[in-house]
Amino acid sequence: MDCHSRRDYNRLGGPVVSGTVGGGGEEFGKNYGLPGTYYAKNITPFALKNWSDTELLLAMTAGVSKDGKPLFPLMPYANYGKMDESDALAILAYLRTLEPVENIIPESKPIAPLKLAMKMMPHKARFQPMPRQKTGVEYGRYLVTMAGCADCHTKRAMGGLAKKAAFAGGTEIRMAGGTLRTANITPDLETGIGAWTKDAFIRRFKTYDPATFSAPEVGSGFNTVMPWSMYAGMSEQDLGAIYEYLKTVKPVRNNVVIFSGIKQ
Repeated sequence: MDCHSRRDYNRLGGPVVSGTVGGGGEEFGKNYGLPGTYYAKNITPFALKNWSDTELLLAMTAGVSKDGKPLFPLMPYANYGKMDESDALAILAYLRTLEPVENIIPESKPIAPLKLAMKMMPHKARFQPMPRQKTGVEYGRYLVTMAGCADCHTKRAMGGLAKKAAFAGGTEIRMAGGTLRTANITPDLETGIGAWTKDAFIRRFKTYDPATFSAPEVGSGFNTVMPWSMYAGMSEQDLGAIYEYLKTVKPVRNNVVIFSGIKQ
């Protein structure tokens, strides 16, 4: 929903604007360093009422739209195609319950060289069972894949993720107050989360629990696209498993300046 809803970037973390959940319309283009301009689709029943579950499943897990067009991999279908099939079906069932949002979305516009390449990107889903044990590294790997952590915390080249720098951050996102760079979340001791304890990692997320946290206005200062308030809703057990998995990925030395304000 952090992609498929409108977010109020006048406030820290861009909380979702009331009444826009799943309605789409967010633009992802040069501000994200992407080759083209892409719009998040409306995934409420207003737009999906004529979609079958099979068509939805194909789009979400294989990257092929109802009309047969390939989806740009900013939509993490490569991740979702690795989830437990029962999880995928549960997500589809949930989408059917959303409040319909009447919002017509513009067509995305990839740059010309990508149009042909995109036809080769969709792939058959390879569903995998969720780990039986709901703790530990393997469960954390599953959650990190489904949460799309690498999608923001890894630099991109022509839309694809740079595998040699997985989770090392540095992806630049232009915002109203300046340039945001995603954090290095590899276990590098000096520039990543190598020195973080599990408790500190969990507490960082739980600080933004909507039950106790109200996002302040940021004016022209620091802001972030990190959907803290959404991830804060995860259980401490799940967040702990994510931490345990991230501690096993390859450490990458990458000192990221998280935010640079606009010079006056």
